[in-house]
Amino acid sequence: MTPENLPRITPETALFLDFDGTLVALAAQPDLVQVPQGLAGTLAELHRRLNGALALVSGRRLLDLDTFLAPLLLPAAGEHGAQRRTADGLMISAPTADLELLLQTAEGLVARHPALKLERKNLALSLHYRQAPELEELCLQVMREALERSRGIELMQGKCVIDLKPEGFSKGTAITFFMSETPFAGRVPVFAGDDVTDEAGFEAVQRMGGHAIKVGPGPTLARHRCNSVSQLAEWLQSAVASLPGNGSPARQPGFAA
Repeated sequence: MTPENLPRITPETALFLDFDGTLVALAAQPDLVQVPQGLAGTLAELHRRLNGALALVSGRRLLDLDTFLAPLLLPAAGEHGAQRRTADGLMISAPTADLELLLQTAEGLVARHPALKLERKNLALSLHYRQAPELEELCLQVMREALERSRGIELMQGKCVIDLKPEGFSKGTAITFFMSETPFAGRVPVFAGDDVTDEAGFEAVQRMGGHAIKVGPGPTLARHRCNSVSQLAEWLQSAVASLPGNGSPARQPGFAA
């Protein structure tokens, strides 16, 4: 598949992009991903040419996204929609839920199985088993049992990861909120992602008359598919080349000082 097979990014597009598995290749551990050279520059230029209508929509913390793309700061949703930074830099968070029991349970699993990795976020937890895929069923069983004794939290399974996040928030809700705000409102939403955790985002953009792009294999609601992270990068780079270059300066946050 080539970038020409994917929907065209136009000046009327509102562009939403997942991070892991979409902009960067998956790694054995979340902190080991390699950011392709030039990615931040490509995103910054697209942000400018779309007059600010580009946002990251990820399961990561916003701090992680900012660190990987420094000094670039973009509108972004983190922790599967539980936290958002709007185009104007306003921070919006889901209500805080009690994660203590789930945290203790996950820590107990990691203590018994050091190949597991626990990622504690601001409002969510992620239990990674990429280095111990044989522990998938055990992790699911133990965390689901703990979840039954917790309130306001829901479990979502991704690629070798179990996410525990505030109930009622998703990448789909994040995109829907963005689409009600300047500069995204009134545009055609396009979202690219690679995991089952992106399906809510795919549903949201297609419901709004936009386009969803699944990166890599697997069943999906998305009507477009891209084979790899590198091919998605080609698509983004081709958009930079085709979009008018006289857009207004990128909205804040833009590049950090």
